[in-house]
Amino acid sequence: MSVVIKTTDLTKIYGNQKSVDLMNMTVKQGEIYGFLGRNGAGKTTTIRMLVGLIKPTHGQIEIFGENLLNNQKEILRRIGSIVEVPGFYENLTGKENLLINAKIMGIHKKNVIEETLEMVGLQDETRKLVGKYSLGMKQRLGIARALLHYPELLILDEPMNGLDPIGIKEMRKLIKALAEERKITILVSSHILSEIEQVADHIGIIHEGKLLEEISFDQLRKINRKYMELQVSNDKKAAMLLEKHFHIYDYEVHDEGLIRVYSHLGQQGQINKVFVQHEIEVSKIMLSEDRLEDYFTNLVGGGTIG
Repeated sequence: MSVVIKTTDLTKIYGNQKSVDLMNMTVKQGEIYGFLGRNGAGKTTTIRMLVGLIKPTHGQIEIFGENLLNNQKEILRRIGSIVEVPGFYENLTGKENLLINAKIMGIHKKNVIEETLEMVGLQDETRKLVGKYSLGMKQRLGIARALLHYPELLILDEPMNGLDPIGIKEMRKLIKALAEERKITILVSSHILSEIEQVADHIGIIHEGKLLEEISFDQLRKINRKYMELQVSNDKKAAMLLEKHFHIYDYEVHDEGLIRVYSHLGQQGQINKVFVQHEIEVSKIMLSEDRLEDYFTNLVGGGTIG
């Protein structure tokens, strides 16, 4: 599998602030790469460098195996992108807006407008003015504009931001279809953990400008561990009983009486019985497993994303 995007020590400095710090990113052909991080982590700055809107302070960007700064015009012809909220003439239809953009881009291929509208599921909305579009429809129209020249690489900055649950579901379905059916490599940034988890093949986690981790979801599923979760009235006493009666040492005590046990799965009944015998109230006991949110939180050192 060939590499589509490769950055080497990519850095962007504004004054005394390093917005992106020595980033080494690799995006392979045909994959959906989820670029994940809190707001302000450096995602948009990275993407603006990838599409040539700003220049790096130092470091290198290779796209399709070529140096972006040396071959920017040719490389960008093979890329489609949405970097900010798409802007359109709201008193025109989606089709009319795309026609204007196609002319500006020098695209004269017959039926290209109809094809791209169909790709994004707007083929039945050709008469509706953009001013009457929902946010999700405007986002899909923005993707249609990015697809007019049939790019090999699509870069989307927070395409699900602000969408309602239906809009998020439609966007997720569209991204998957473009990758699977059109064989487009896609880099999609987001701070929404659950959406990246459902759409990406590979993720890169950025925090305070640094790329902390790149990992495939296949690897992530192997790393994620199943565990027994117990909510108890006395976690110190419960931990002592786990060690004394069951020789369990692979566990974690969390806030408010929550204990996660990573061994002896399937012995919930016996553990519960011993706790009750020692006057420990068990209000919850269940089997679960780590999610992307747990992985992310551990990696960036706590806190929530958003």
